[in-house]
Amino acid sequence: MSLSRSPSPRRGGGWSSPGLTIGIGSSRGSSPRRGFQAVANSSSSTTSGNGALYPNGSPIAGAGPGNDATWASAKSKSDRIVGYPSFSTRNNGFFSRQRRKISASLPRFRVNSMLDYSEKEKLGRGRWSLGGQPDMPLRARIRTLLSAIVRKRRFRYLFLLLLTFLFWLFFSTRIMQSYRGSSIGGGKKIVMIVGSNIGGGVMEWKGAREWAIERDSLRNKRKYVQRWGYDLEIVNMVTKKRYAHEWREGWEKIDAIRQALRRYPKAEWFWWLDLHTYIMEPTYSLQSHLLDHLDSKTYRDINFFNPLNITHPPSTPYLDPISLSPTGDGKPSSINMILTQDCTGFNLGSFIVRRSPWTERLLDIWWDPVLYEQKHLAWEHKEQDSLEHLYTNQPWIRPHVAFAPQRRMNSFPPGACGNGTDRRFHYQRKDRDFLVNMAGCEWGRDCWAEMYYYRELGYFLNRSWWERFKEGLADIFWTMIELQVPTDP
Repeated sequence: MSLSRSPSPRRGGGWSSPGLTIGIGSSRGSSPRRGFQAVANSSSSTTSGNGALYPNGSPIAGAGPGNDATWASAKSKSDRIVGYPSFSTRNNGFFSRQRRKISASLPRFRVNSMLDYSEKEKLGRGRWSLGGQPDMPLRARIRTLLSAIVRKRRFRYLFLLLLTFLFWLFFSTRIMQSYRGSSIGGGKKIVMIVGSNIGGGVMEWKGAREWAIERDSLRNKRKYVQRWGYDLEIVNMVTKKRYAHEWREGWEKIDAIRQALRRYPKAEWFWWLDLHTYIMEPTYSLQSHLLDHLDSKTYRDINFFNPLNITHPPSTPYLDPISLSPTGDGKPSSINMILTQDCTGFNLGSFIVRRSPWTERLLDIWWDPVLYEQKHLAWEHKEQDSLEHLYTNQPWIRPHVAFAPQRRMNSFPPGACGNGTDRRFHYQRKDRDFLVNMAGCEWGRDCWAEMYYYRELGYFLNRSWWERFKEGLADIFWTMIELQVPTDP
């Protein structure tokens, strides 16, 4: 109901409220007037001259002649109005209610709905809040929080895991090889030198077996240096035929090392390997296997194993204390040459030298036959015999030479230094020896058969987990077939 005009104060008191009258006369106010006539207190209600009822004997403002409205009638009418429902639905029958329930449960399709519309989020369902349940333990809260985070970011984690796997699959090997080949990884400090007779020997041309030996040996060396970042120097022995008139083809390794020292100025260690050698454990780096443990993996006192019966230390009185000591100065940093001894003496099928003035001096003297008066023509083992001569007669050489156990870097196959029962010299499969040197195989043994055997054994011992898994499945498959095949009675 709208007001015809705003309420205004009346002259005698109260407020004039037109439009709010009850409809049984005119109303002159909505509040009691100030000066009203007292009425007898004996009765609880009185009646005016026109029949109006005054509750509690008090006259009501505006309840004069011509206006029979009272507070009781206004209150009763107000109660009736308040009692009405604010909204009344139609069809409140049983079937109508069931129809509304069914229609409310059906899905709703909005054609022109907003794309960013979403239902109101309901806390406490499947998520962990800071408050949580008061009786929930801390471990349960943490587990609930982590599960909620994982569910929400599951796709991100899966995508990140996929990227990590692809990165490892395609780049891990290359990254590791680059690191090992850098100056930080230490790969550039080592150069492997292999003598290869590409065009044939001095005395005869190579056949199919010799070509196969060279192919397998060089492939083995290339894979190893690629794995650890070393440099590989393959020396073509054919270019050294100028020494054939002196029968010095086997001495060419000395000149090859001298040239490698000039070709790789940043390298520190130079590792010579004969062609008839095979690295059985490519997972061993030369640093971790030997060079980083010179103090514990090598010995300087040749009396520890002395097949040549060399008197050591020398007893010449004019020598300095380091030369008179059986172990030199005892510092690994002073070791400039590492070699092994077999059952007959020094063996140079696998040996290592360090760049130093001492090494350059030794190589110059070692290469020049004038020092030992052309005795190289009579020595059977050529450069090995000459080094033994220098070690015996030149005291300045001994403090800088260290010996490694033969199986550490130069194991022999059966047939070299016996039939293969001496654990000091011969390859031991259970101990996973590092390298095999088929020394002397051209004298009464089959070099290709030995190379083939150790090549296949190396493949078998170092096969990957996937190859082992496939072989295991194949064994199970063939075992099942053999069990199903009937045997003859």
